[in-house]
Amino acid sequence: MDNITLFQFFHWYIRPEDKLWLLAGAEAERLASLGVTYVWLPPAYKSAYGLGEPGYAVYDLYDLGEFDQKGTVPTRYGTRAEYVAAINSFHEKGIKVLADIVLNHKLGADEQETVPVRKVNRENRTEIAEEKEMKEIWSRFVFPGRKKEYSDYVWDWHSFTGTSEDQENIYLIDNEHANEKWEKMLDNENGNYDYLMGLDIEFRNSHVREELKKWGRWYIESTQIDGFRLDALKHIYHGFYNEWLDDLKNYFKKDFFCIGEFWKSDVGILQNYIEATGNRIQLFDVPLHYNFHAASRKGVEYDLRAIFDNTLVKVKPELAITFVDNHDTQPMQSLESSVDHWFKPHAYALILLRQEGIPCVFYPTIYGAKYWGKAENGDVEIELPVIACAETMMMVRKNLSYGVQRDYFDDPVLIGWTREGIDDRPGSGCAVILTTGAANTKRMEVGKRHAGKVFKDICGHCNEEVLIDMDGFGVFLVKDGSVSVWIRADAAAL
Repeated sequence: MDNITLFQFFHWYIRPEDKLWLLAGAEAERLASLGVTYVWLPPAYKSAYGLGEPGYAVYDLYDLGEFDQKGTVPTRYGTRAEYVAAINSFHEKGIKVLADIVLNHKLGADEQETVPVRKVNRENRTEIAEEKEMKEIWSRFVFPGRKKEYSDYVWDWHSFTGTSEDQENIYLIDNEHANEKWEKMLDNENGNYDYLMGLDIEFRNSHVREELKKWGRWYIESTQIDGFRLDALKHIYHGFYNEWLDDLKNYFKKDFFCIGEFWKSDVGILQNYIEATGNRIQLFDVPLHYNFHAASRKGVEYDLRAIFDNTLVKVKPELAITFVDNHDTQPMQSLESSVDHWFKPHAYALILLRQEGIPCVFYPTIYGAKYWGKAENGDVEIELPVIACAETMMMVRKNLSYGVQRDYFDDPVLIGWTREGIDDRPGSGCAVILTTGAANTKRMEVGKRHAGKVFKDICGHCNEEVLIDMDGFGVFLVKDGSVSVWIRADAAAL
């Protein structure tokens, strides 16, 4: 069985002139050669801010870059035709495509309504004012540019739970579905974290649920996507996605690969969500990302033996999506927690070359990224350089990282592991050693199948060769603060 590798084909600051959909189609062959099996594309529908935002400020779910709305026909990434063409290009190379599904909120309403609301304590959302007030808000979506093509559903104040025009003053919309309460969430952050931004979608409204089911079917039929990345799960009642996913499964008579973002560093809460959704959704391993972040900041003060403590990949590896960084954690973002550059090769080795979890590689890892951000002393240029050896590690994962895994997590600054390989892949197997301290060695077993074989560091950090003894052991090397990936010399032509 081939290893699954997911690739996030965007970062937050992709520009309209980058023409991402055209670029994606052109890169399909390269990504396939690196072993990518799924690609995650950004939100493809029209943003409330036109070309000025990456797509998470959702305006019209049915406009994939086809209608003149919000000052543009294309989205930030291109037209609907270019999006579908990119998906087809990936399919031609054997790569499946995940669509970014953002159903928590909408922004950019077309018309105002005067509606009953109750003010909410921003810090404790369960504290809701007793007195009701009438407030004029932007809450009615008629999509004049689309002219009811594909759907004639009008989103109005009955379709939303809450609103905030300035992100400071939050209001619960007193519609007939709310019963003066937010929807129930699994986590009690801020008392209740149903409300995130914009107009919060009211999933207790059966008309809303049916419209979103209809839209899901339309989206799949129109684009032929293979699965979903679900945004902002901790702000959406879990029962909705159980219903939505089951509807699509029953309608299309097949399972869809589904991964979700539940941004919480407590692995117990992630486990609760997995249980509540009946294993329908695989989750990003946020706790592991924060472990990587901490290790990159603390250096030799971080105990690498604990790198997988409190992580989803440790307690539920079959449903863990492991990652180093993503668009939310990159510099200048609200969840900024980017792993320091020196440690990123270590982190990628830990997600790409082990048997547990499904790794997700971030766009700048192999393409790099440059953009401008605002700082106290003015605009600054941010650069996310390409990660050395990451492509090579992806190739090792694709071709060689199989078989029995043996761990050597026995030193706070020096750890390693081996994969023995399998008969179906001649020459497969590898040994990985990494350190946050000084150059060192570690004796590790790769298996008797490799006895007498010579191993080399495919990352090129160590020029020495390692001869495997008759018992299947070798003494593997690593340079200062580095990572080395050792493979058989006769398997080096990846």
